[in-house]
This record gives sequence, structure tokens and C-alpha cells, in this order.
Amino acid sequence: MRLKSLTLVAASAALLAPTTLPAATAPHRLPEVPEDPPARSEGGVRAADLLARLRHCRPVSRGRYRPDAGARATIPVCGLRGAVFWKADMDIDCDGRPTARCNRRTDPQFSPATAYAQSDGRRLDAERLPYVVLPAPSRIWDPGAHGVGGGSVAAVVYRGRVQYAVVGDTGPRDLIGEASYATARRLGIPADPLGGGVRSGVTYIVFKHARVDALEDHAATVARGERLLRRLLDGTPPQSR
Repeated sequence: MRLKSLTLVAASAALLAPTTLPAATAPHRLPEVPEDPPARSEGGVRAADLLARLRHCRPVSRGRYRPDAGARATIPVCGLRGAVFWKADMDIDCDGRPTARCNRRTDPQFSPATAYAQSDGRRLDAERLPYVVLPAPSRIWDPGAHGVGGGSVAAVVYRGRVQYAVVGDTGPRDLIGEASYATARRLGIPADPLGGGVRSGVTYIVFKHARVDALEDHAATVARGERLLRRLLDGTPPQSR
């Protein structure tokens, strides 16, 4: 689910940092685990070409979303032929299967469940699976009415990089701009669930009526996403299944 609001961040910081720290107390650090591969663009579609295609927004949402609780509602969901997109921040979703980097110790907001699961019924692995989070249906926007839901193919763009992902979780009805730990790391975004993410500059594209059968099959997501992005740039009608 959605990371924490600005208020919760402050509250968590107050709980984790007493006024006088004992000498032996160390600041929060991620567990010592092997580093992920360097951030890079995934696939052959150029981020600059995508962003040029997404310069103009035709709103399909009835209102606008907040990037965080307490912030102004400034983010519309925009429509394209065969896709929707929004430009927002990125908060870190670490929910799902407990791992070295995603668990109750590293993330006080951790939940062992996500809205959607793997094809075998197991929980999603936010540390390794790139996924994005949709806001729950509301009067602002109903993702399902636009052919978007669990397992939908997505592409996330940040600083010249493109990362493919699936829709793997849902968040609050009035907030938008969240993705899994793995999505952030692959885009070069700080992924610590306590203080990671970025405040702006992230573009999320989710394709309508384009789902993968197994959310955990990232190779299938990449292959499908690459075809869909090229069709989007070419102006070719998307092929749904």
C-alpha cells in the first residue's frame, strides 16, 4: 500500500530518534545484502521519445490526486489511445513477501499482503518485482472502467530511463505516485522505504486491456511492454487480448 504521508514520516522519525541517542545507537541502515545491477533503461524505447509523446494531457479523471497526504491535489490521470498516464512523485511500496530489504524492521508500515498475487497465489516480492500502485476506485477515477487493473502492463520513466512493470497493488483513493522497491532501484531512485523515493519527475504509463497472466514473469512484461510502447509512438492501434 501507499508508503507514509508527510505526517506519518514525521511521526516515525520522532519514534525512531529519541532526544538523546545512546552512544551505541546507529542510524537506520538497510541490511547488508548484495547490490542490485546499476540503474539503466530497460528495452529499446527512448525515454525522450516517450516524454515528447506525453507533453499534452487529456484528463480522464474527474478530479486530481494528491502526491502525499496533506499535499494539494494537482495530478490528473491523462488519456491516450490505448493507455493512461500521470506525472507524479514516487513513494516506495515494500509490501508483500518479507525479504531482507522489505520487512517490518526496515518499514514500520510494512504489510505482508498486496492487492494482487502471483499466478501460484504467493505474495508479490517488492524487492525483486517491478510493480506500480494504482489508487483505489473513487469518484476521482475508476481504473477498471478504463481497462486497467491487477497485472496491467506499465512503463515508468525517470531521468532518461524506462522501466517496465505490472500493476501489483492499490493505495488510498486520493493519492497517486507509488511503485515497488524494485522499480525504484532499477530507475536509480533511492528505495529505502523509510526515506527513499523522489518528490517529482516520474511518469507512469499503464496500458488498457493489456495484462500478463503471471505478474511475476517480468520477461513477459518487458516483451509485451516494448511492443505496446512502440505502437504508442507509431500511432498504431493497440492490440488487446
